[in-house]
Amino acid sequence: MVNVYEQIDANKRKSAIVMVLFVVFITFTVWVFVQSLGYNLSFVGLALIFSGLTSFAGYYFSDRIILTISGARPASKNKDFNFYTVVENLTMADQLPMPKLYVIEDTAPNAFATGRDPQHAVICATTGLLSKLDRSELEGVIGHELTHVKNYDMRLMSVVTVLVGVITLLADWFIRASMFGGRKNNEDKGSLGPILAILAIVLALLSPIIAQLIQLAISRRREFFADAGSALLTRYPDGLVRALQKISADPEPLEAANKATAHLYIINPLKNLSGKSSVGWFAGLFNTHPPVQERIKALQGMM
Repeated sequence: MVNVYEQIDANKRKSAIVMVLFVVFITFTVWVFVQSLGYNLSFVGLALIFSGLTSFAGYYFSDRIILTISGARPASKNKDFNFYTVVENLTMADQLPMPKLYVIEDTAPNAFATGRDPQHAVICATTGLLSKLDRSELEGVIGHELTHVKNYDMRLMSVVTVLVGVITLLADWFIRASMFGGRKNNEDKGSLGPILAILAIVLALLSPIIAQLIQLAISRRREFFADAGSALLTRYPDGLVRALQKISADPEPLEAANKATAHLYIINPLKNLSGKSSVGWFAGLFNTHPPVQERIKALQGMM
């Protein structure tokens, strides 16, 4: 049996390994593109600046954008007493600032956290979640979301988004430069030149997909990390286990969610729109969340 501290350490190691591999992959891809085209690294700098500015705008205003899209209302201590007091108690226990609380009027049970740091955090829950979970189950969900806030997961995913954006832009620019004769003279590279050209074309086609898959892998790993953090904070993993079982078993999709915001929720809110769930390891690579049964198994191992 793996205790909660060992689970958190394992999640930290796996997240670090994935991030290191991501950076290595991006560095190698950039080197191939630059060498193949014969440009200098200012070519990469332009992509980084452009992607960084667009991602920063989304990151800085993410809470307002997402709350507006979701049609959420501010929570009230009188009207949403359990929600308010659970968050208040857990933030005091973990010495975190009290986040802003919002509620989505929807009977589908779900919740998410957003905001650029703990001082500007937002936790949002649906009325379905607040009505269908008991207090210990709600504590498990809130502990999960507070762990996302505490670990700056929004900031991490924003950095990852910038890196994915850089790869996508560079791949697109490489293809356009190749089509319009933008490649400089690479004869000095000898026999390595054709090999670099072929490798660059392959990476230009595949690197955006690979980068997105790595981004999704990081997102899934952070869900495991947040689950373990919730177990540590509440000292009661079974609360989150029961909450995950209830939320995943609920047949109703969340109308306020869409593909752009689905990754934020504790469980994919679009899980039932297609009428069936994705199966197989290959389909799982494109999921923003790990399978619920795997999350429950990990939590049960901490009991």
